[in-house]
Amino acid sequence: MPVPFAPLTDASLQGLIAHLRQPWEVGILLVRRGGFAVAHLTGTETRDSKVGKRHVQGRSKAGGWSQQRFARRRDNQAKAAFDAAAEHADRLLSPIVSRLDLVATGGDRKAVEAVLARRELAPLSERPQHWLGGVADPRRDVLLRAIVQVRSLDVAITDPAA
Repeated sequence: MPVPFAPLTDASLQGLIAHLRQPWEVGILLVRRGGFAVAHLTGTETRDSKVGKRHVQGRSKAGGWSQQRFARRRDNQAKAAFDAAAEHADRLLSPIVSRLDLVATGGDRKAVEAVLARRELAPLSERPQHWLGGVADPRRDVLLRAIVQVRSLDVAITDPAA
């Protein structure tokens, strides 16, 4: 995995530690059909965050017209959930978008893409991106784990050849 917040100017261990300790500005956007989480981080401090959920009906086992009616309702409910996520991302992250060193996203990839496709969030899409993976329904504890994950780095230690 590459070092977050590129470029790394000093590849020594002390250089890496100094690089990671800088107060990087990070935006986090987690989106799934039924919920979202948005956060603004500066270094290890969470400046602002919002976690929300919207009801999105489950799939129907019925066939025919009923199944189509439920699918339309489910799509409309998902659109309302994505609109709420976009509204909060716009409110929390758009004013500071030029300062963001990284935008970390996670959840359902299609849901994240639907939110970032909004015209007002286009500048957010242009910032360096980091995919956190398919996280669980965004709740406060999931957001806290994502904050730790975005500030973490995997280190592999290998012995030199004999």
